[in-house]
Amino acid sequence: MSSVNDAVPVITQPGQGRGMSVFGDGVEFVITGAQSGGRFTQWIETTHPGGGPPPHYHTREDENFYVIEGSAEFFQGGQWTAVVPGTAVFMPKGEVHAFRNAGETPLKMLITTVPSGFEIFFDRCAVEFAKPEGPDMTRLVEIAGEHGIHFVTP
Repeated sequence: MSSVNDAVPVITQPGQGRGMSVFGDGVEFVITGAQSGGRFTQWIETTHPGGGPPPHYHTREDENFYVIEGSAEFFQGGQWTAVVPGTAVFMPKGEVHAFRNAGETPLKMLITTVPSGFEIFFDRCAVEFAKPEGPDMTRLVEIAGEHGIHFVTP
């Protein structure tokens, strides 16, 4: 994570962010922690139908979601809630949550984590997903834990 003194003005035009594929989703980082001086990380995530992470919580970051297009459901408080494009969702650190694409077309969301660092987690996971034999799921859970992300059974 960068220091707050290292923040720089950023304008990221559509398609100009740093892209990757991780967990079966397309991710485009539009503002990284290096650019925001460690304040936050922001990306556009495109999730395939039926996709999304299992219930989990973060010990380090608050997470903000803005649904751009598609049909989403969010898990919070032990239940799933359907949302439409234009919906904003805030999940403070420590809150068990998940999301999933509940539709038949790609789900596109703008996601922001505060403070930054989520891009480092995704970078490390992308290395696992790039292996010819596929990712080692045990290793992915270990990496998540090293970044304060913990999966739970609802």
